Parts: sequence; C-alpha cells; structure tokens
Amino acid sequence: MESPRGRLALMKAVNEGRVELTPRIVSHWEACLQCRACEAVCPSGVPYGRIMERTRAQVRAAGLQSRELKRFSRFFLNSALPNPKKLRMGANLIRLYQRLGLQKLVRLSHLLYLLPGGIGKLESQLPPLSKRFFGPSDTVHPAQGAKKMTVALLSGCVMPLMQGPTMEATVRVLTRNGCDVTVPQGQGCCGALNTHAGDLENARAMARTNIDSLMAAGVERIITSSAGCGSSMKEYAELLKDDPEYRAKAVRFSDMTEDVTEFLVGLPFQAPTATVNRKVTFQDPCHLAHAQRITAAPRTILNSIPGVELVEMENSTLCCGGAGIYSSVQPALSQRLLKRKMVSIIATDTQEVITANPGCMLQVEMGFKSQGKNGRVRHIVDILDEAYGLE
Repeated sequence: MESPRGRLALMKAVNEGRVELTPRIVSHWEACLQCRACEAVCPSGVPYGRIMERTRAQVRAAGLQSRELKRFSRFFLNSALPNPKKLRMGANLIRLYQRLGLQKLVRLSHLLYLLPGGIGKLESQLPPLSKRFFGPSDTVHPAQGAKKMTVALLSGCVMPLMQGPTMEATVRVLTRNGCDVTVPQGQGCCGALNTHAGDLENARAMARTNIDSLMAAGVERIITSSAGCGSSMKEYAELLKDDPEYRAKAVRFSDMTEDVTEFLVGLPFQAPTATVNRKVTFQDPCHLAHAQRITAAPRTILNSIPGVELVEMENSTLCCGGAGIYSSVQPALSQRLLKRKMVSIIATDTQEVITANPGCMLQVEMGFKSQGKNGRVRHIVDILDEAYGLE
C-alpha cells in the first residue's frame, strides 16, 4: 500500500465503507511525503496532492492522527503558526537559548531524555535560528534604475526566523532588477504545513489573511522565495473555492503569485557581470519541480553567473526527506531519504549545494552534519546576490 495507487485504493475503500478507518490504514497515508512526484508523471492528471489533503482532513476530524502528528500540531501547527506574534516571541526565546549556550549544555547533559511529552524529541530537531530576523514593515524598497514593476514579497513563517539574510538578499535581487518591493504588514504563514496535515480550517484562515494583506498593497506580482509557500499560494483558489467572499480574490491572488526564480527569468533579470568561481550542484525542491513544474528557471539563473560550474546530481528531483514537517513526524523514513540524497550530493564533489526552499536547506545541512562533512547549503538568491555584490 506504500504507493500512490495503493493509497488511493485505500481511500476509495474507506469512503465506500468496505474498509474501516483505523490507525493502521492512517499509517499508510501518513507515510506519504506529499512530494507530488506522482502527479508530475501521471498520464491521467490525478490531483493526488489535493485528494491526500482532503483525506488527512477526514483523519484529523476522526481523531486518528498519529501521536507524533498530534503532538507537533499541538505545539506548532495549531498554536504558533496561526499567530505570527506568538511565533516570533517563541523564536526570540529559542534564539536566546541557543546564543547563551544553553542548548549545547542541555544536549551534552542528556537532559532531553527527561523532558515530558516528546518535548525532548522536538528540541533535538531545533535548527539554529538566524542572527537577524526578517519581517514585514511599512518600508518600500525602491527599484534600482528604471522601475519595471511593483511586487509584494511573502515573508512567511520559517524563512524570516531561520534564513533572515536570504530574505534580505531576495529584496536586494528584486530591487537590482527594477522592482519596487514591499513586505506588507499583516501577512503570515502561507498555510502549507497545516494544509498538508489536514488542518484545512487554519489553512483557510491563513490564506484569507495573506490575500487581504498582500493584495491591499496594490502590487502587480506576489513573490515568494520558498517553493513550498509558492505551491500553496498558487492553490489558494482551490482551497477557498467554496468561500463566496474569497473565491474570486483567491483566483486573482493565485494568478499573481510567482516563485522568485520563475519571476526573475520571466522579467527578465540582469545577468551578473562579476565572476564567482565556484562548483555547485542544484537540489530541486519537490514543490518547485513537481507541484509547480519549475526546473529550468533556477538553472538559467545559475548558468548566467560567470565562473559558476553547475554539476547536476543524480536524481536531483528526488525528495531530500524534509517534506515540510515530515522530518519531525516520520524521522526514520526522512533519514533514509536524506542518506540517499546525500550520496548523490557528495558524488558531485561540489563546493556548494544550491536550492530554493527553506526546508530543503535545513534538511541538507542536517545531512552534512550527520555525516561529519563540511558542506555549504545556500538559496539560489544568495549566490545571485553575491554575484551582484561583486560588480
């Protein structure tokens, strides 16, 4: 049953009453990465991702989610993500905990094993937070040179806290290419993680919040530097199709949304003139390659940078195992996928792994660390911004 067809067959059997919905049945669905790779090659165009999201909503309503997913939902999906202020407050406390050296002390002392309710397990998965947080503001970042367009940038939830400098680089790259950039107040998480977990109620609320705040800015495009966010935002029209107040707004919003690589190539962007002598490989995020069908744009950008040698890894579109919250709720399966991905990465003998999604960045960084290897993982806008800065 660990295949798209097998999982679809189980869904059909449960909905027809031929099979009882049990934790064992649910385990087959929760093992799915929701990477959407099956959609990209399906000759019948089955919208597997949407079907799985609705199925997980049924599971959630029945109270049959796994203990790991329930715990993660309680601490993160239902509490922190819907509330940007609470999320940032928690992030500030975690950053202080890390910068004071308390995290290192706790881990060395093995106190994690004494913490109740799986808190120790969640703590062990905490990545280092960014030294500088990024966030919405009333500032309009003006275009350099002739203005081509006004765009809004999704700040989101994870990237501002863990990859703040990458968000700043995104703003610089966009302004360098003739865009006025605004990061509107009032926006929040895109809702992707909640959608994947079957929490459609919170996901819809997040979508409405972003539609209101980003479209009120009067921009021509809505840009994201997170592949997972872009995929989710492009599907707001589906998520809110039964909402009479937001249905038309959601269609417009989805049509305006573009991944930063897609947007830059379509603009088109200015190729850098400075040389960056570096050998790199590119990790295709699942929700960029499969859900959005974008694979050429990031390679066009990398190949435009003088001195950059792009070495393709084997199975570059194979999931790294991050898959949103998958690494937290299915750690064993996630690690198996990561080990396979690291074999492909290390075989390229490159200096940097470039990708276009925050979750992939964190997962591959974990892969290097777990193998005791030095490896640098960067977002594609970081290396483009570096090249512009050398001019």
